[in-house]
Amino acid sequence: MIEPFLVLATRSCRDYARAVVSELNENPERILFPEAIDYIDALSVMGFADGEMEVTLHRSVRGKKVFLFTTCARNEAGLSVDTCKVELYHTIDVLQRSHATEIIVFEPYISCSRSDRTTRRNSIGLWIHYKTMVSLGADHLITYQLHSDKSKTIFDPCRCSIDDVPAISLLQKHLCDTSIRDLGTLDAEVSDNWLFCSVDAGSEKLALRFSSSFGTQFVVAHKQRSYDRANEIECINILSAAPIEGKTVWIVDDMIDTAGSIYGLVKELHARGCKEINVMVVHPVLSPPAIDRLAELKATGALNRLVACDTVDCAEAKSRLEYLEVIPSKSLSSRIVLTIAQDRPMSGIIDSFCPRDYLESKACKD
Repeated sequence: MIEPFLVLATRSCRDYARAVVSELNENPERILFPEAIDYIDALSVMGFADGEMEVTLHRSVRGKKVFLFTTCARNEAGLSVDTCKVELYHTIDVLQRSHATEIIVFEPYISCSRSDRTTRRNSIGLWIHYKTMVSLGADHLITYQLHSDKSKTIFDPCRCSIDDVPAISLLQKHLCDTSIRDLGTLDAEVSDNWLFCSVDAGSEKLALRFSSSFGTQFVVAHKQRSYDRANEIECINILSAAPIEGKTVWIVDDMIDTAGSIYGLVKELHARGCKEINVMVVHPVLSPPAIDRLAELKATGALNRLVACDTVDCAEAKSRLEYLEVIPSKSLSSRIVLTIAQDRPMSGIIDSFCPRDYLESKACKD
C-alpha cells in the first residue's frame, strides 16, 4: 500500500500538475492509492491593496506527503517571477503550518539556477531561493537538468533532499521516435552523417553524452562571453576533429534563454556548409529577443528543427514558432512522483538512455 500523498500546485503550474495527475490516474498502480490525490484547487491566493498576498489552504493535509508543483519562470497564469516566488514561499509556509508530514517541491525548471556564481560581491539567486524554501519547511526538491553541476554544491542534503533529474532521455527518445525509428537508420545514417554540437565549453559534457549514445562524433563551440553586459556573446569558435560540411548537426544544451549563443553558432555552422542544423534543449526559457532570432534563422534556412521540453510554458512561443516541437514531460514527472511516494530507488529514471536498446525493444513490440 502506498502511503497517503497529495498533489498541489501554485497558480503558475496548475495545468502541468493536472496533466501529471491524469497520468497517475491512468497508471495500473492507481488501485494502491489510499485516497484521491488531486488537491490542485485546494489553494487560493488573496491579494491586499498594498500588493501583499496571503495563501489559504482549503483541505486538510495533516499527516500527508505533499508534492507541490510550481514554476517561477514564464507560466500559464502569466505571473511575474517575483509573484511566483512569493506565492511559493507562502504556500510552503501554509503547508508547514497545516502539519504536512513531508513537503516535496517539484519545480521542473528553476529559473534562478543561472545565478550560481560564488564571488565576493554578488548575491546568489539559487542559494537565496533554496535557503528560503528550506527555512520555511521544504523537505525535498525535485527539478530537471540544473544549469550546471556546480549548482549542486549549494544544496545540503542533510537539510533538504534534492533530485536533479536528467531530462536528456526525453530528448534522446524523441530523436529515436521522430528521426531514426529503426536500427538500420541508426547504423547506416546516424553514425556517419550526424554530429552533436555543444553551445559552449559548459555544455560539452552534454554533447558528449549524446554522441556516445548515438555513436557519432561531436563538435565543441567555444564562445567568448562579454562580462560587461549580460547575455552578450563576443565571438564563437568551432572546434572539431571531424569534417562538418555536409553533415546533419544537432546542437544540444540545457536551455535557450535569449538565443544569443544559438544564433551566432547556427549562423557560423550554416556558413561552413552543414547539410542541416537542428537545436534541441531541455528548457525553452526564450527571453526576448529569442523568438525573433529563432524566427529569423528559420526564415533564412539556417535552422531546420527546434525541439524543447515543456518544463517552461510554451504556448506563446508555439504560436509564433510553429515549427517548435514540444516534448511533454508529464509522464516522466508522474513516474518520479510515484517512485518517491513508494520510496523506490530513482536509478531506473536517472540511468542513461540507450538508443540501441530502445529501438530493439520497439522492434520486438512491433
